[in-house]
Amino acid sequence: MTDFGIARVTAGDVGEVMPLLRGYCEFYEAAPSEAALRGVCEALLEAPDTAGIQLVARLDEGTAVGLATLLWTFSTLNAGPIGLMNDLYVAPAARGRGIGAKLIEACAGECMHHGAIALEWYTAPSNKRAQAVYDRTGASREEWINYSLPVS
Repeated sequence: MTDFGIARVTAGDVGEVMPLLRGYCEFYEAAPSEAALRGVCEALLEAPDTAGIQLVARLDEGTAVGLATLLWTFSTLNAGPIGLMNDLYVAPAARGRGIGAKLIEACAGECMHHGAIALEWYTAPSNKRAQAVYDRTGASREEWINYSLPVS
């Protein structure tokens, strides 16, 4: 029996999702502004069918404790649309309860609903705790190295 539920983020959830996004950014030593983070939430709320969605995990009493951001894109190698789980974060106090695994499962369900043929994600090589969760999902590790080039 779980003591949490997962749902799509709505406009009314953004205030509660912001600390989770901030926690995710701090974990990866990034520091975007509050306005920029809120802008990501708002852009996804405005275009869920083309840009992507966010999912929030809440404890039964209502506290938001986990977040996943799922972006819609395409993969030439898979020859079709895919979902890219760009963010997955569970608040430290809520870890070890299966929330991360259930968020991944919910992202996979959203991918199926959207017509995507795969769910993909990245993590830092040093994030061993997350890798342990990912390895249990049945996903396969890929050999790609991720690069990022700022363009502004």
